[in-house]
Parts: sequence; C-alpha cells; structure tokens
Amino acid sequence: MAVRILKIVLVALVGLQGWFYAAGNIVNWDSGIGAVAYVLGMKGHEIYGNHIFPPITSTALVTIAFLIIITGEFLVGALSLKGAWDLWRARGGSADEFNSSKTFALLGPGMALVVWFGGFIVMGGALFQMWQTQIGSGSFDDAFVFAATSGLVLLFVNSADS
Repeated sequence: MAVRILKIVLVALVGLQGWFYAAGNIVNWDSGIGAVAYVLGMKGHEIYGNHIFPPITSTALVTIAFLIIITGEFLVGALSLKGAWDLWRARGGSADEFNSSKTFALLGPGMALVVWFGGFIVMGGALFQMWQTQIGSGSFDDAFVFAATSGLVLLFVNSADS
C-alpha cells in the first residue's frame, strides 16, 4: 500500500507543478511574453550566430506560443491530478484494478515531457538555441529538471503493482 500512496503523491506533485507554472505565467503575463519573445527572437546569439530557423518577432505568434506553453502546463496539471484521483480511488483494489487505473496518471507526466522536453529542450533549446543566453539558459536548465523528474515519475508509476 505504501508504494501505491507514493505513486499517488508523486503524480499529484507533477500536477501541482503544472498548475503552479501555468498560474505563475498568467499572473506574470507581461514578463512571460517578454521572455518568450526574447527566446523566439533569437536575441543575443553570439555563439551560434547562424540560425537554422528564422527568428519569430510577430507579437501574435509570440502570444500564441505563450498560450501554448500555458495550455500545456494546465494540461500537465489536469491530467496528473485526474490520474492521482483515479489512483486514489483504486488504491485498495487488486493489482489489476490499480494498474488499470493508471491511464491519466501516465498521461500527466507524459504531457510534462511534451511541454518541458519537447517544448523547451527540443524546440527552445535545439531549434531556437535558447541555451546561448542567460535568460534562455535558465529556462533550458530548469526544463531539463522538470522533464527528468516527470520522466522518473512516469517510469515509477508505470511499473507494475502486485
């Protein structure tokens, strides 16, 4: 039972992380837009000055990108917290019942990988080279931590319960 409770808590924490970041981005809208505009505009790229993708400077596209980030973070929270609830409800059941209740508990951390690995590390880091600047590097490094911890939760929760 202790391992099941630990899985529930970890999935809930992934969910809270998603919602805390979504809320933080909403209440810091102007700063968030500025940071996204800075990264997408590829400003301060002196190490790798030649771009493989054109800088994005359109206010509308920057706003859409920021909304995609917030939506992704919201989904991390919604899917994970639904997953934690499903696990909670099945915690006293058989191994098969508990294992079959993991769908959303896996989708939540999976969505976290999409947001922080796919969005920040692949798109932001590799495509927009955000690692070249202090602002971008901080987000890039933090995204690795969020993706790695979410990936570990995903693997742990996915392990079969007996």
